[in-house]
Amino acid sequence: MSTIVRIDTRDIRFPTSIHLDGSDAMNPDPDYSAAYVVISTDADDGIEGHAFVFTIGRGNDVQVAAIDALRDQILGKEVEPRLLDMGEMWRTLTHDSQLRWLGPEKGVMHMASGAVINALWDLKAKRAGLPLWQLLAQMTPEEIVDLVDFRYLSDALDREEALSILEIALPGRAARVEELLTTGYPAYTTSPGWLRYSDEKLDRLCRRAVADGFSQIKLKVGANLDDDTRRLRIARKAVGEDFPIAVDANQRWDVGEAISWMNALKEFHPVWIEEPTNSDDILGHATIARGIAPMAVATGEHVENRIVVKQLLQSGAIGVLQIDATRAGGINENIAHLLLAAKFGIPVCPHAGGVGLCEAVQHLSMFDFVAVSRSKEGRVIEYIDHLHEHFVHPVVIERGHYVAPLAPGASTQMRAESIEEYTWRGEFSLMGET
Repeated sequence: MSTIVRIDTRDIRFPTSIHLDGSDAMNPDPDYSAAYVVISTDADDGIEGHAFVFTIGRGNDVQVAAIDALRDQILGKEVEPRLLDMGEMWRTLTHDSQLRWLGPEKGVMHMASGAVINALWDLKAKRAGLPLWQLLAQMTPEEIVDLVDFRYLSDALDREEALSILEIALPGRAARVEELLTTGYPAYTTSPGWLRYSDEKLDRLCRRAVADGFSQIKLKVGANLDDDTRRLRIARKAVGEDFPIAVDANQRWDVGEAISWMNALKEFHPVWIEEPTNSDDILGHATIARGIAPMAVATGEHVENRIVVKQLLQSGAIGVLQIDATRAGGINENIAHLLLAAKFGIPVCPHAGGVGLCEAVQHLSMFDFVAVSRSKEGRVIEYIDHLHEHFVHPVVIERGHYVAPLAPGASTQMRAESIEEYTWRGEFSLMGET
Protein backbone atom coordinates (compact mmCIF):
# COMPACT_ATOMS: atom_id res chain seq x y z
CA MET A 1 0.00 0.00 0.00
CA SER A 2 1.10 3.56 -0.68
CA THR A 3 0.04 6.73 1.09
CA ILE A 4 -0.81 10.26 -0.04
CA VAL A 5 1.99 12.33 1.45
CA ARG A 6 1.64 15.74 -0.24
CA ILE A 7 -1.04 17.94 -1.74
CA ASP A 8 0.50 21.00 -3.36
CA THR A 9 -1.49 23.91 -4.79
CA ARG A 10 -0.51 26.86 -6.97
CA ASP A 11 -2.24 30.05 -8.14
CA ILE A 12 -1.27 30.20 -11.83
CA ARG A 13 -2.28 33.12 -14.07
CA PHE A 14 -1.62 34.07 -17.68
CA PRO A 15 -1.95 37.69 -18.93
CA THR A 16 -4.31 36.91 -21.80
CA SER A 17 -6.12 40.24 -21.37
CA ILE A 18 -3.14 41.99 -22.98
CA HIS A 19 -4.18 40.77 -26.44
CA LEU A 20 -7.94 40.55 -25.64
CA ASP A 21 -7.89 36.77 -25.96
CA GLY A 22 -11.03 35.40 -24.34
CA SER A 23 -12.92 38.71 -24.40
CA ASP A 24 -16.72 38.50 -24.50
CA ALA A 25 -19.81 40.51 -23.59
CA MET A 26 -19.51 39.76 -19.86
CA ASN A 27 -15.76 39.28 -19.48
CA PRO A 28 -13.91 41.99 -21.45
CA ASP A 29 -10.46 41.45 -19.92
CA PRO A 30 -9.95 37.84 -18.77
CA ASP A 31 -6.60 36.58 -17.55
CA TYR A 32 -6.81 32.84 -18.03
CA SER A 33 -5.86 31.16 -14.76
CA ALA A 34 -5.66 27.81 -13.04
CA ALA A 35 -6.05 26.86 -9.39
CA TYR A 36 -3.65 23.94 -9.68
CA VAL A 37 -3.26 20.86 -7.49
CA VAL A 38 -0.67 18.07 -7.40
CA ILE A 39 -1.20 14.89 -5.35
CA SER A 40 1.96 12.97 -4.43
CA THR A 41 2.37 9.56 -2.81
CA ASP A 42 5.22 7.63 -1.19
CA ALA A 43 5.14 4.97 -3.94
CA ASP A 44 8.45 4.19 -5.60
CA ASP A 45 7.04 4.93 -9.08
CA GLY A 46 7.10 8.70 -8.45
CA ILE A 47 3.76 9.13 -10.26
CA GLU A 48 1.74 12.22 -9.31
CA GLY A 49 -1.83 13.27 -9.99
CA HIS A 50 -2.29 16.71 -11.56
CA ALA A 51 -5.48 18.74 -12.05
CA PHE A 52 -6.86 22.27 -11.88
CA VAL A 53 -9.89 24.53 -11.79
CA PHE A 54 -10.11 27.11 -14.58
CA THR A 55 -10.76 30.74 -13.61
CA ILE A 56 -10.14 34.07 -15.36
CA GLY A 57 -8.00 35.95 -12.84
CA ARG A 58 -9.03 37.53 -9.55
CA GLY A 59 -10.55 34.96 -7.24
CA ASN A 60 -8.14 32.27 -8.31
CA ASP A 61 -6.63 32.57 -4.83
CA VAL A 62 -10.06 31.81 -3.34
CA GLN A 63 -10.30 28.68 -5.47
CA VAL A 64 -6.83 27.58 -4.34
CA ALA A 65 -7.90 28.06 -0.71
CA ALA A 66 -10.96 25.87 -1.34
CA ILE A 67 -8.74 23.05 -2.65
CA ASP A 68 -6.48 23.48 0.38
CA ALA A 69 -9.51 23.07 2.64
CA LEU A 70 -9.92 19.49 1.38
CA ARG A 71 -6.44 18.36 2.44
CA ASP A 72 -7.58 16.61 5.59
CA GLN A 73 -9.90 14.37 3.57
CA ILE A 74 -7.06 12.60 1.75
CA LEU A 75 -3.66 13.56 3.20
CA GLY A 76 -2.08 10.58 4.93
CA LYS A 77 -4.70 8.18 3.55
CA GLU A 78 -3.93 4.98 1.65
CA VAL A 79 -4.10 5.48 -2.10
CA GLU A 80 -5.15 2.12 -3.48
CA PRO A 81 -8.55 1.75 -1.74
CA ARG A 82 -9.48 5.24 -2.89
CA LEU A 83 -8.46 4.69 -6.49
CA LEU A 84 -10.29 1.37 -6.47
CA ASP A 85 -13.58 2.98 -5.41
CA MET A 86 -13.68 6.44 -7.01
CA GLY A 87 -17.43 6.63 -6.49
CA GLU A 88 -16.99 6.46 -2.73
CA MET A 89 -14.07 8.89 -2.97
CA TRP A 90 -16.36 11.38 -4.72
CA ARG A 91 -18.98 11.04 -2.01
CA THR A 92 -16.35 11.46 0.73
CA LEU A 93 -15.31 14.82 -0.71
CA THR A 94 -18.68 16.21 -1.73
CA HIS A 95 -20.66 15.02 1.31
CA ASP A 96 -18.38 16.52 3.97
CA SER A 97 -21.03 17.68 6.43
CA GLN A 98 -19.37 21.01 7.26
CA LEU A 99 -17.88 22.01 3.90
CA ARG A 100 -21.10 20.92 2.21
CA TRP A 101 -22.87 23.78 4.00
CA LEU A 102 -20.96 26.17 1.71
CA GLY A 103 -22.70 24.64 -1.32
CA PRO A 104 -24.13 22.15 -1.20
CA GLU A 105 -22.58 20.62 -4.33
CA LYS A 106 -22.00 23.96 -6.02
CA GLY A 107 -19.65 26.91 -5.98
CA VAL A 108 -15.95 27.00 -5.25
CA MET A 109 -16.03 24.06 -2.83
CA HIS A 110 -17.69 21.79 -5.38
CA MET A 111 -15.17 22.79 -8.04
CA ALA A 112 -12.39 22.19 -5.53
CA SER A 113 -13.73 18.69 -4.92
CA GLY A 114 -13.73 18.18 -8.67
CA ALA A 115 -10.09 19.23 -8.89
CA VAL A 116 -9.04 16.71 -6.24
CA ILE A 117 -11.13 13.99 -7.91
CA ASN A 118 -9.62 14.79 -11.30
CA ALA A 119 -6.09 14.68 -9.86
CA LEU A 120 -6.84 11.23 -8.44
CA TRP A 121 -8.15 10.11 -11.84
CA ASP A 122 -4.95 11.40 -13.44
CA LEU A 123 -2.98 9.37 -10.89
CA LYS A 124 -5.14 6.28 -11.51
CA ALA A 125 -4.78 6.49 -15.30
CA LYS A 126 -1.03 7.01 -15.10
CA ARG A 127 -0.68 3.99 -12.84
CA ALA A 128 -2.72 1.97 -15.32
CA GLY A 129 -0.50 3.15 -18.18
CA LEU A 130 -3.55 4.38 -20.12
CA PRO A 131 -4.99 7.68 -21.31
CA LEU A 132 -8.00 8.50 -19.17
CA TRP A 133 -10.53 8.04 -21.98
CA GLN A 134 -9.35 4.48 -22.58
CA LEU A 135 -9.26 3.68 -18.87
CA LEU A 136 -12.89 4.77 -18.53
CA ALA A 137 -13.93 3.06 -21.77
CA GLN A 138 -12.54 -0.27 -20.53
CA MET A 139 -14.62 -0.23 -17.35
CA THR A 140 -17.67 -2.46 -17.10
CA PRO A 141 -21.13 -0.88 -17.08
CA GLU A 142 -21.42 -1.79 -13.39
CA GLU A 143 -18.11 -0.11 -12.58
CA ILE A 144 -19.17 3.04 -14.44
CA VAL A 145 -22.55 3.41 -12.72
CA ASP A 146 -20.81 2.92 -9.38
CA LEU A 147 -19.02 6.22 -10.06
CA VAL A 148 -22.28 8.17 -10.19
CA ASP A 149 -24.28 9.58 -7.29
CA PHE A 150 -27.91 9.01 -8.36
CA ARG A 151 -29.33 10.94 -5.42
CA TYR A 152 -31.51 13.75 -6.85
CA LEU A 153 -31.46 12.08 -10.30
CA SER A 154 -33.73 9.06 -9.91
CA ASP A 155 -36.88 10.88 -11.09
CA ALA A 156 -35.15 11.29 -14.46
CA LEU A 157 -32.45 8.61 -14.54
CA ASP A 158 -31.94 5.78 -12.10
CA ARG A 159 -29.14 3.27 -11.79
CA GLU A 160 -30.91 0.58 -13.83
CA GLU A 161 -31.62 2.94 -16.73
CA ALA A 162 -28.01 4.11 -16.72
CA LEU A 163 -26.82 0.53 -16.65
CA SER A 164 -29.02 -0.26 -19.66
CA ILE A 165 -27.56 2.67 -21.64
CA LEU A 166 -24.05 1.41 -20.98
CA GLU A 167 -24.90 -2.23 -21.72
CA ILE A 168 -26.43 -1.29 -25.07
CA ALA A 169 -23.14 0.42 -25.91
CA LEU A 170 -21.00 -2.63 -25.10
CA PRO A 171 -21.08 -4.11 -28.63
CA GLY A 172 -18.86 -2.08 -30.92
CA ARG A 173 -16.68 -0.54 -28.22
CA ALA A 174 -13.50 -1.87 -29.84
CA ALA A 175 -14.52 -0.59 -33.28
CA ARG A 176 -15.25 2.87 -31.88
CA VAL A 177 -11.88 2.96 -30.12
CA GLU A 178 -10.25 2.12 -33.44
CA GLU A 179 -12.26 4.87 -35.15
CA LEU A 180 -11.03 7.43 -32.64
CA LEU A 181 -7.45 6.28 -33.06
CA THR A 182 -7.81 6.57 -36.84
CA THR A 183 -9.87 9.74 -37.34
CA GLY A 184 -10.03 11.50 -33.97
CA TYR A 185 -12.97 13.55 -32.69
CA PRO A 186 -14.44 16.58 -34.55
CA ALA A 187 -13.64 20.04 -33.21
CA TYR A 188 -15.01 23.54 -33.64
CA THR A 189 -13.07 26.71 -32.95
CA THR A 190 -13.88 29.91 -31.07
CA SER A 191 -10.48 31.44 -31.87
CA PRO A 192 -11.89 33.82 -34.55
CA GLY A 193 -14.76 35.08 -32.46
CA TRP A 194 -13.55 37.06 -29.46
CA LEU A 195 -15.70 40.12 -29.09
CA ARG A 196 -12.97 42.76 -29.10
CA TYR A 197 -11.04 41.46 -32.11
CA SER A 198 -10.93 43.77 -35.13
CA ASP A 199 -13.08 43.08 -38.18
CA GLU A 200 -9.95 42.33 -40.20
CA LYS A 201 -8.78 39.79 -37.63
CA LEU A 202 -12.25 38.23 -37.48
CA ASP A 203 -12.33 37.76 -41.26
CA ARG A 204 -8.80 36.38 -41.42
CA LEU A 205 -9.32 33.88 -38.59
CA CYS A 206 -12.68 32.70 -39.97
CA ARG A 207 -11.08 31.90 -43.31
CA ARG A 208 -8.20 30.16 -41.58
CA ALA A 209 -10.61 28.00 -39.56
CA VAL A 210 -12.25 26.72 -42.74
CA ALA A 211 -8.86 26.10 -44.36
CA ASP A 212 -7.71 24.20 -41.27
CA GLY A 213 -10.60 21.77 -41.53
CA PHE A 214 -12.79 22.84 -38.61
CA SER A 215 -16.44 21.93 -39.04
CA GLN A 216 -17.86 24.92 -37.11
CA ILE A 217 -16.87 28.29 -35.66
CA LYS A 218 -18.30 30.30 -32.79
CA LEU A 219 -18.60 34.07 -32.31
CA LYS A 220 -19.18 36.02 -29.12
CA VAL A 221 -22.24 38.28 -29.18
CA GLY A 222 -24.38 40.32 -26.82
CA ALA A 223 -22.77 43.72 -26.27
CA ASN A 224 -24.26 45.61 -29.22
CA LEU A 225 -26.76 44.34 -31.79
CA ASP A 226 -25.43 46.45 -34.64
CA ASP A 227 -21.91 45.20 -33.96
CA ASP A 228 -23.13 41.61 -33.81
CA THR A 229 -24.95 42.02 -37.12
CA ARG A 230 -21.85 43.45 -38.79
CA ARG A 231 -19.54 40.79 -37.37
CA LEU A 232 -21.84 37.91 -38.31
CA ARG A 233 -22.15 39.30 -41.83
CA ILE A 234 -18.33 39.31 -42.07
CA ALA A 235 -18.10 35.78 -40.71
CA ARG A 236 -20.87 34.43 -42.94
CA LYS A 237 -19.20 35.90 -46.03
CA ALA A 238 -15.85 34.44 -44.98
CA VAL A 239 -17.06 30.88 -44.37
CA GLY A 240 -19.94 30.55 -46.82
CA GLU A 241 -23.69 30.17 -46.49
CA ASP A 242 -23.79 26.55 -45.35
CA PHE A 243 -20.94 26.52 -42.85
CA PRO A 244 -22.16 26.18 -39.22
CA ILE A 245 -21.71 29.26 -37.04
CA ALA A 246 -22.63 29.18 -33.34
CA VAL A 247 -22.91 32.28 -31.15
CA ASP A 248 -22.32 32.81 -27.43
CA ALA A 249 -23.76 35.57 -25.22
CA ASN A 250 -22.07 34.49 -21.97
CA GLN A 251 -25.29 35.07 -19.94
CA ARG A 252 -25.59 38.69 -21.05
CA TRP A 253 -29.36 38.92 -21.59
CA ASP A 254 -32.66 38.78 -19.79
CA VAL A 255 -35.12 36.26 -21.24
CA GLY A 256 -37.12 38.62 -23.46
CA GLU A 257 -34.01 40.37 -24.67
CA ALA A 258 -32.44 37.05 -25.64
CA ILE A 259 -35.45 36.12 -27.75
CA SER A 260 -35.64 39.44 -29.59
CA TRP A 261 -31.85 39.66 -30.09
CA MET A 262 -31.53 36.15 -31.50
CA ASN A 263 -34.56 36.55 -33.75
CA ALA A 264 -32.83 39.66 -35.14
CA LEU A 265 -29.78 37.50 -35.96
CA LYS A 266 -31.73 34.61 -37.52
CA GLU A 267 -30.79 35.72 -41.04
CA PHE A 268 -27.28 34.40 -40.34
CA HIS A 269 -28.61 30.94 -39.37
CA PRO A 270 -26.76 30.35 -36.08
CA VAL A 271 -26.74 26.67 -35.14
CA TRP A 272 -27.06 27.53 -31.47
CA ILE A 273 -27.06 30.39 -28.99
CA GLU A 274 -24.87 29.55 -26.03
CA GLU A 275 -25.61 30.89 -22.54
CA PRO A 276 -28.31 33.36 -23.59
CA THR A 277 -29.21 34.08 -19.96
CA ASN A 278 -28.23 33.21 -16.39
CA SER A 279 -27.11 29.59 -16.21
CA ASP A 280 -29.36 28.89 -13.20
CA ASP A 281 -32.53 30.07 -14.97
CA ILE A 282 -33.92 26.77 -16.17
CA LEU A 283 -37.40 28.04 -17.01
CA GLY A 284 -35.88 31.09 -18.69
CA HIS A 285 -33.83 28.83 -20.97
CA ALA A 286 -36.98 26.86 -21.78
CA THR A 287 -38.84 30.06 -22.70
CA ILE A 288 -35.96 31.18 -24.91
CA ALA A 289 -35.83 27.76 -26.60
CA ARG A 290 -39.50 28.06 -27.54
CA GLY A 291 -39.07 31.67 -28.62
CA ILE A 292 -36.21 31.10 -31.07
CA ALA A 293 -36.98 27.59 -32.38
CA PRO A 294 -35.76 25.84 -34.46
CA MET A 295 -32.45 27.41 -33.41
CA ALA A 296 -30.96 25.45 -30.51
CA VAL A 297 -30.11 26.73 -27.05
CA ALA A 298 -26.82 25.46 -25.60
CA THR A 299 -25.52 25.77 -22.07
CA GLY A 300 -23.44 23.98 -19.44
CA GLU A 301 -20.21 25.93 -19.04
CA HIS A 302 -21.43 27.43 -15.75
CA VAL A 303 -23.94 24.76 -14.75
CA GLU A 304 -23.01 23.77 -11.23
CA ASN A 305 -24.09 20.16 -10.90
CA ARG A 306 -26.02 17.18 -12.23
CA ILE A 307 -29.28 18.41 -10.69
CA VAL A 308 -29.36 21.52 -12.88
CA VAL A 309 -28.38 19.44 -15.92
CA LYS A 310 -31.26 17.08 -15.14
CA GLN A 311 -33.78 19.93 -15.01
CA LEU A 312 -32.49 21.61 -18.16
CA LEU A 313 -33.06 18.34 -20.00
CA GLN A 314 -36.39 17.52 -18.34
CA SER A 315 -37.81 20.94 -19.25
CA GLY A 316 -36.66 20.89 -22.88
CA ALA A 317 -34.63 24.02 -22.16
CA ILE A 318 -31.57 23.05 -24.21
CA GLY A 319 -30.84 21.34 -27.49
CA VAL A 320 -27.11 21.05 -26.80
CA LEU A 321 -25.44 20.21 -23.48
CA GLN A 322 -22.04 21.76 -22.91
CA ILE A 323 -20.20 19.95 -20.15
CA ASP A 324 -17.15 21.57 -18.56
CA ALA A 325 -14.23 19.55 -17.20
CA THR A 326 -13.69 21.72 -14.10
CA ARG A 327 -16.98 23.48 -13.34
CA ALA A 328 -18.87 20.60 -11.71
CA GLY A 329 -17.65 17.89 -9.35
CA GLY A 330 -15.04 16.44 -11.65
CA ILE A 331 -15.07 13.38 -13.89
CA ASN A 332 -17.60 11.46 -11.81
CA GLU A 333 -20.28 14.11 -12.09
CA ASN A 334 -19.54 14.67 -15.77
CA ILE A 335 -20.19 10.97 -16.35
CA ALA A 336 -23.62 11.57 -14.79
CA HIS A 337 -24.10 14.45 -17.27
CA LEU A 338 -23.18 12.21 -20.20
CA LEU A 339 -25.65 9.54 -19.07
CA LEU A 340 -28.41 12.11 -18.63
CA ALA A 341 -27.78 13.50 -22.11
CA ALA A 342 -27.90 9.99 -23.55
CA LYS A 343 -31.20 9.33 -21.78
CA PHE A 344 -32.76 12.48 -23.26
CA GLY A 345 -31.14 12.15 -26.69
CA ILE A 346 -29.32 15.48 -26.50
CA PRO A 347 -25.85 15.89 -28.08
CA VAL A 348 -22.93 16.89 -25.86
CA CYS A 349 -20.59 19.58 -27.22
CA PRO A 350 -18.13 20.41 -24.41
CA HIS A 351 -16.95 23.84 -23.42
CA ALA A 352 -13.18 24.07 -23.72
CA GLY A 353 -10.45 26.64 -24.31
CA GLY A 354 -9.24 28.38 -21.19
CA VAL A 355 -6.22 26.87 -19.48
CA GLY A 356 -6.10 23.16 -20.19
CA LEU A 357 -9.83 22.67 -20.73
CA CYS A 358 -9.25 21.29 -24.23
CA GLU A 359 -6.71 18.86 -22.80
CA ALA A 360 -9.10 17.71 -20.07
CA VAL A 361 -12.46 17.47 -21.81
CA GLN A 362 -11.32 15.53 -24.87
CA HIS A 363 -11.15 12.44 -22.66
CA LEU A 364 -14.80 12.80 -21.64
CA SER A 365 -16.07 13.15 -25.21
CA MET A 366 -14.05 10.19 -26.39
CA PHE A 367 -15.28 8.05 -23.49
CA ASP A 368 -18.83 9.16 -24.31
CA PHE A 369 -18.45 8.05 -27.93
CA VAL A 370 -16.99 4.66 -27.03
CA ALA A 371 -19.07 3.68 -24.00
CA VAL A 372 -22.17 5.88 -23.70
CA SER A 373 -23.74 7.67 -26.68
CA ARG A 374 -22.00 5.67 -29.45
CA SER A 375 -22.36 8.74 -31.66
CA LYS A 376 -20.43 11.74 -32.96
CA GLU A 377 -23.40 13.08 -34.91
CA GLY A 378 -23.99 16.75 -34.11
CA ARG A 379 -21.15 16.63 -31.58
CA VAL A 380 -18.01 18.75 -31.59
CA ILE A 381 -15.49 19.71 -28.93
CA GLU A 382 -14.61 23.39 -28.63
CA TYR A 383 -11.02 24.27 -29.46
CA ILE A 384 -9.15 27.51 -28.76
CA ASP A 385 -5.54 27.90 -29.75
CA HIS A 386 -4.24 29.33 -26.47
CA LEU A 387 -1.74 28.12 -23.85
CA HIS A 388 -1.41 24.50 -24.94
CA GLU A 389 2.37 24.80 -24.94
CA HIS A 390 2.30 24.86 -21.13
CA PHE A 391 1.14 21.23 -20.86
CA VAL A 392 3.29 18.12 -20.83
CA HIS A 393 0.90 16.44 -23.27
CA PRO A 394 -0.93 19.20 -25.18
CA VAL A 395 -3.85 18.49 -27.46
CA VAL A 396 -3.11 17.78 -31.10
CA ILE A 397 -5.50 19.01 -33.80
CA GLU A 398 -5.32 17.59 -37.31
CA ARG A 399 -7.76 18.53 -40.10
CA GLY A 400 -10.15 20.02 -37.57
CA HIS A 401 -10.18 16.93 -35.33
CA TYR A 402 -8.80 16.18 -31.89
CA VAL A 403 -6.22 13.41 -32.23
CA ALA A 404 -6.92 10.76 -29.59
CA PRO A 405 -4.36 11.17 -26.78
CA LEU A 406 -2.20 8.13 -26.06
CA ALA A 407 -0.07 9.26 -23.11
CA PRO A 408 -1.09 7.79 -19.73
CA GLY A 409 -3.15 10.15 -17.58
CA ALA A 410 -5.75 12.86 -18.00
CA SER A 411 -3.55 15.30 -20.02
CA THR A 412 -3.84 17.82 -17.16
CA GLN A 413 -0.18 18.03 -16.09
CA MET A 414 1.48 21.37 -16.73
CA ARG A 415 5.18 21.71 -17.46
CA ALA A 416 7.23 22.45 -14.33
CA GLU A 417 8.81 25.54 -15.87
CA SER A 418 5.39 26.97 -16.77
CA ILE A 419 4.10 26.38 -13.26
CA GLU A 420 7.07 28.22 -11.83
CA GLU A 421 7.06 31.08 -14.32
CA TYR A 422 3.33 31.83 -14.17
CA THR A 423 2.70 31.34 -10.44
CA TRP A 424 0.97 34.53 -9.32
CA ARG A 425 3.10 36.80 -7.16
CA GLY A 426 0.85 39.83 -7.02
CA GLU A 427 1.49 41.23 -10.49
CA PHE A 428 2.38 40.18 -14.00
CA SER A 429 6.10 40.51 -14.63
CA LEU A 430 6.29 38.58 -17.90
CA MET A 431 7.25 39.81 -21.34
CA GLY A 432 7.85 43.25 -19.92
CA GLU A 433 4.26 43.53 -18.64
CA THR A 434 3.46 44.61 -15.08
